Amino acid sequence: MAATDTSAAPRLLPSYIQDSWWTPEAPSKVHEILDASTAEPVCLVSTEGLDTGAAVAHARSAGQESLGQLSIHQRALRLKHLAAYLHEHREELYELSDRTGSTRRDHLIDVDGGIGTIRTFSSKGRKELPNANIIVDGAVEQLSRDGSFLGEHIYTRLTGVAVQINAFNFPVWGMLEKFAPSFIAGVPTIVKPASQTAYVTQACVRLMIDSGLIPTGALQLISGSARDLLDHLDHRDHVAFTGSANTAQLLRSHDNVANQGVRFTAETDSLNAAILGPDAGPDTVEFDAFIKSVTLEMTAKTGQKCTAIRRVIVPSAQVDPVVEALRTRLDSRVVLGDPRDAQTTMGPLASQDQREEVARAVDTLVSAGGSVRVGGPESGTGDADAGQGAFFPATVLSFAEPRTPAVHSVEAFGPVTSVLGYADIDDAVDLAALGGGSLVATVCTHDPEIAAEFTRGIASHHGRVLFLDRDDAKTSTGHGSPLPHLVHGGPGRAGGGEELGGIRAVKHYMQRTAVQGSPDLLTGVTGVWHRGAKAVTATPETVADGTAVHPFRKSLAELRIGDQFASGLRTVALEDITSFAESTGDTFYAHTDEEAATANPFFPRRVAHGYLLVAWAAGLFVEPAPGPVLANTGLENLSFQTPVTYDDSIRVTLTAKQIIPRETDDYGEVRWDTVLHNQHDEIVATYDVLTRVAKQNKPEWR
Repeated sequence: MAATDTSAAPRLLPSYIQDSWWTPEAPSKVHEILDASTAEPVCLVSTEGLDTGAAVAHARSAGQESLGQLSIHQRALRLKHLAAYLHEHREELYELSDRTGSTRRDHLIDVDGGIGTIRTFSSKGRKELPNANIIVDGAVEQLSRDGSFLGEHIYTRLTGVAVQINAFNFPVWGMLEKFAPSFIAGVPTIVKPASQTAYVTQACVRLMIDSGLIPTGALQLISGSARDLLDHLDHRDHVAFTGSANTAQLLRSHDNVANQGVRFTAETDSLNAAILGPDAGPDTVEFDAFIKSVTLEMTAKTGQKCTAIRRVIVPSAQVDPVVEALRTRLDSRVVLGDPRDAQTTMGPLASQDQREEVARAVDTLVSAGGSVRVGGPESGTGDADAGQGAFFPATVLSFAEPRTPAVHSVEAFGPVTSVLGYADIDDAVDLAALGGGSLVATVCTHDPEIAAEFTRGIASHHGRVLFLDRDDAKTSTGHGSPLPHLVHGGPGRAGGGEELGGIRAVKHYMQRTAVQGSPDLLTGVTGVWHRGAKAVTATPETVADGTAVHPFRKSLAELRIGDQFASGLRTVALEDITSFAESTGDTFYAHTDEEAATANPFFPRRVAHGYLLVAWAAGLFVEPAPGPVLANTGLENLSFQTPVTYDDSIRVTLTAKQIIPRETDDYGEVRWDTVLHNQHDEIVATYDVLTRVAKQNKPEWR
């Protein structure tokens, strides 16, 4: 292992405020941060004299303005490039993270996990959201009989600042998983990392700023105490906190949170459980997968994860086999030491304070009746220097009385877990619930009925439940890995908040508003055409005589919301119905048996297949020559409303409903509102047609 240079005095860690790096001049109070393995100084932390009010004001002014000049897709695209930039420079973050006690495997969770998270949000933002700054939420509500008064819900970005207060254990991922959705939403961020590992966060922020991808005022960093930050926030702002339940409660009690409308979400410590199903005995694949999962969660990040498994709930007869299996795997897999040593598989805790806190928690659990079965403070730390570094051995306890209150309330935030026996599934459910609300539980079973029974019992107590069995053991991302696609958070002790969850996370930084008005006004507000709003209509006759242009002949540059094509009528013959039935094999009686169809209360007699009508509609609205419409990519929200029988006629009205240009492609997506009517002007079917349309017309298409 290379020697560490200790000749230079530790530097004062800078903050990034109002688009400049800032450090206090000769602060009277500083906090010294030490290397978790060697106790050598890393940096000094102080925010004495930092103007938090000015930081908030800068975010609300410059940050809001610069982000507002970009659309959702433009901001999401910047995240894609930012992920690539951070990936290119990740080794620098790895080297700094070594000092926190994190191993190379841990870096993959924190550094690579954070980069992967912003990459995922970039992709989902561009695929699932409009290239605009207003998001329509849900269907339109008809508020008048004639369709002149409508209502719906929209999301718009918050006009304040997104403040994130993070824990020490994930200095990169903890920041990026909050930053990505707020950035896509268009809300500037102020980051306040935990002081113990703030130097890693500071390095990541520096890389982000150096990338040139962060707009003015969109990101600020407070490297140390946030002091009076919450005093400057109001209903425009959002605070996302990760840390202890006690600190969360303190922040919740702040007057601006309690009474002035500051939005506050918390993700706090929780006593997560892994439950071994009654079918998963020692001779099963599930048992082996269970042991692997528990040991991984004990040792990854040295157990300093809010999702780590603190309670191992197993059938009473399996307590000893589980303990012995954990002992065997821990003995063979865990090498405690400095992460810079290639042989190390588990590093120290983040600080000596953390080590002392974990030791106190273990003492409390033992005093309450727990038995140390593996490890423990008295077992030593092997070749690791516990006197200098913050090392703590992997520790397994068991309890003769599984309902001992301490095991369901005291968290040793380190490589410590407790094995508890249960009598039956109801008993296991009760034990899991005693944790008072958790981020995640793993249930290891290969029996779908057992999985369903556990779901009914524990889902309401958990933010996420992982089902582990032989089929997904190799592909599962694991108990302790929050995914950007899925909600991270949990009820009760876990904080009662939500993060991640795909586009849900973006909407956490937006306001949902009900809007009401006429079709024309709501079209103007949302940028999405509403049925009944003004339209520019082309017909077969006006297209033929050259007085109108078919919408399919218009490129994205020419097409406008409300451009419309209204076809003529096409009559359905009985032969059309029978021929379609024979060619497709869809000989359902409503199309082929006159007597049976007539007896059906929903049909007047034999009726046309719905998909025949949809196919005919395409024939009625399509413009067949090569042109800017490049592909049909889907059909959504299909609803059949009025049956069509032979001798009826249908016509189609196609209207450009939404236009979504792509930032990096030479095409965009167009959503077309499609309505089929019969000869009586009754609605037969409604749906949306999705197409890709070129941004510009080519000369040969004219």
